[in-house]
Amino acid sequence: MPKAIWNQALLAESDDIITVEGDFYFPLESVNGSFLKNSSSTSRCPHKGQAFFYDVIVEGAVNRDAAWYYLDPETGYEQLKNRIAFWKGVEFLP
Repeated sequence: MPKAIWNQALLAESDDIITVEGDFYFPLESVNGSFLKNSSSTSRCPHKGQAFFYDVIVEGAVNRDAAWYYLDPETGYEQLKNRIAFWKGVEFLP
């Protein structure tokens, strides 16, 4: 089952992964929210829409803006709603 791991912590695990533009999106219910803290950062993708970020925090170590999601994805990317992706050193294991 695919996993997202950072600092030896299991952030997410699911067989229901969506891959878009090389990024792996995990269903919200498969993500361990205890490692996430809302960030004030946002960005805008011209195709997918407004992205919102989380800091990933494991045992006091902070990986700033290492997770993101689209609250209201643009048309054609609706499948990303209620999903979270990771980057910035988060490992993906098959």
